[in-house]
This record gives sequence, C-alpha cells and structure tokens, in this order.
Amino acid sequence: MAASSAESVTGLLGSCLSKLGFEVYPLKVGWYNCVLPPSLHLSYPDDTLAVVVLSTPAMFEQAFLPFLEQQKSCEKLSDPIDQCVRLHITSAVSQCFPEQKVDVRYDYELLPSRKPKFLAQTAAHVAGAAFYYQQSDVTEQPWAGKKMFGVCMHPKFGGWFAIRALLVFVDVAAGSELLQPAPPDCVPSREDRIQLLEAFNFRWQDWSFRDIVPPLQTYSEKQKEYFSTRPAQRFALLRTWGLLPGEDGLPELGSDTQSQANGLS
Repeated sequence: MAASSAESVTGLLGSCLSKLGFEVYPLKVGWYNCVLPPSLHLSYPDDTLAVVVLSTPAMFEQAFLPFLEQQKSCEKLSDPIDQCVRLHITSAVSQCFPEQKVDVRYDYELLPSRKPKFLAQTAAHVAGAAFYYQQSDVTEQPWAGKKMFGVCMHPKFGGWFAIRALLVFVDVAAGSELLQPAPPDCVPSREDRIQLLEAFNFRWQDWSFRDIVPPLQTYSEKQKEYFSTRPAQRFALLRTWGLLPGEDGLPELGSDTQSQANGLS
C-alpha cells in the first residue's frame, strides 16, 4: 500500500501501532537537523518525512506480554522489550509500506562512531510529541555550573512513556501542509522545572520525576516491577510469571509481587 503524504503515512502507521500502545508523530528532517550540530544531522533533504514512535503505559500489556506469550523458548531473546518493539514496528512497516524505503532507527542503536543513530528526546520535541526540558530552560540556575541532564515530559503521561524509534521515509517529501507544532509546555514554571530536573538527575530511582506532570495513566504494578528489576534478573522474573520456560524447559510458576519501581524505560 503506497503512501505519499505525511497524513497518509501517519494514518496508516497509527492504525497498526496505536492498538498496541504506541503513538506516532510526523516531522520533517529539517526540523531535527536545524537544532543540532552537523555531526548529528540525518543525511536526508530537509523536507524528507520522518515519524517518531513513542510507547505509552499501555504498550506493556497490549504488546509486550502477548509477545512473550508467543515465545516458545527464550534462546533467541536478548532484550525482550527491544525485540518486541522491533517486531511490531517491522511488521507495521512491511504491512503498510511494502514498496517504500524506510530507514528505521531504534533508540538503543549506535553508529560505528558510538554516537546514537538519532537523538530520541530531540526528535520527540521537534515533532511536538513531548517537551524536552533542559538546563537552558531554567532561568537563574541554582546549580552553580553543574551539568544537568534534560528529560522529556509527555502532556498526558508525564514521564510514564518511552521514545522508541525514528522512521525516515526516504522517498517521501513532506509538503507545506505539514507545519511544525510547538511541544506542549506542561512544566511552565521555573520552580517546577527545577524540581523536575533535580528529581531526574538526583533521584531518578524513585521515579518521582515522572509525576511532575499529573499523568492520565502510569505503568501498571507489573510493568513497574519489570523495569525496576535489574536487566540481568529480568528473565528470572519472567519465568516466575510463567511467561518464559524454566531452565528445565518447563514454565516456572510463581506469585507476582509488587515492588517500588526505581528504573528507567
């Protein structure tokens, strides 16, 4: 199925991914490139269409858990979340755009130079999906020159979301009808921005930064438990949930527990 405009591309992609707990936002490559140094530019014309893909809190139950239930063994799993996202995005691209060239870049991928294939928070900001709050967004900074890392906040989900991928539609030019939206400034006050950046930089383990913007939905307790578990221990956790075979090839059953989430995703 061919798509030749931003509206048709995002419509087709959204029809495949929204029911799985993803959101899609279009942007022009030029919007992204103009806020970054040349060394980080995407090597496409400014009017090339791209789409940033976010996962919402619903993705865990609507996409990830069903993905695990379909696995007959864990031999081919390395990072289940990343593999789940890749599977669904690859499937959506092949189903909706079989005749188009799409450069798909995931948030965890690096170039040979060790630079990320794209800056996820910048892409989300210029697409109007989430506001990227940085140190420069705070006047009269209280940190005495200390480096503070920035963080994106979603207008509906606060910090309870993740930026997963950037899809560049190599042969699709976004026309003048695609206007750049301003990202929703959901943390407008200086005091709240200070609170956000300090919570993210100094206390990210307690996840409190995610609630600076009151969310309409947060991660479920099961999802919090998964992301608060160290990556090396997540396979064992999935086995206790009965979602992966045990070491003897049979599912290991155990009771779910609720834990205080203190990780990032």
